[in-house]
Amino acid sequence: MSDEMDERVCAVLAEYHQRIASESALMASGWITDERRDKLLLPVGPETGRLMNLLVKAGRARNIVEVGTSYGYSTVWLAEAARAIGGRVITLDLARYKQDYARSMLERAGLAPYVEFRTGDALALLAQMAEPIEFVLIDLWKDLYVACFELLIPRLAVGAMIVADNMLQPEISRPAATAYRARVRRQPGVESVMLAVGSGVYLSRYAPLE
Repeated sequence: MSDEMDERVCAVLAEYHQRIASESALMASGWITDERRDKLLLPVGPETGRLMNLLVKAGRARNIVEVGTSYGYSTVWLAEAARAIGGRVITLDLARYKQDYARSMLERAGLAPYVEFRTGDALALLAQMAEPIEFVLIDLWKDLYVACFELLIPRLAVGAMIVADNMLQPEISRPAATAYRARVRRQPGVESVMLAVGSGVYLSRYAPLE
């Protein structure tokens, strides 16, 4: 964790990390079934969290969208960066109970004022979005990545950054990850790089030609 983060944020992230360690042990033991999997954090992880936090701060990306709140781990990293530069995070998820958990953690971290929760189908919510987006994390069901990207493109500000998680792991996501990268490469004005950070991050920048 960054030395510049305050104690409340560090305490919440430490709690998340403890839960991540416990759940990793359960997964290794084979205890996790498909029914139980949705109860897991399945977070981007600390390396990806730090990367996004730094990118938002360095690029001063004030309008941030998170497609897939889950239990709020990545939301904390994004909201801490938003607070530092006077921005805000709009986070989307289908599951209200997950957003309720995330909201409680953000309140404890002192970051709730910098986050707007929108609950519902991600594609429908993106289609309704009018705000120019300067930074976006895509981290939901992998078969929705391409559809999300196509909805995001007309809503991106020049210079916007797109972070797509789980590009290398888990193995089951590989076909969808490959399809996403192929779609992004076909998009004019988008530059991308594959980063071996966390579960694999495909980082793109929207820089259309004048």
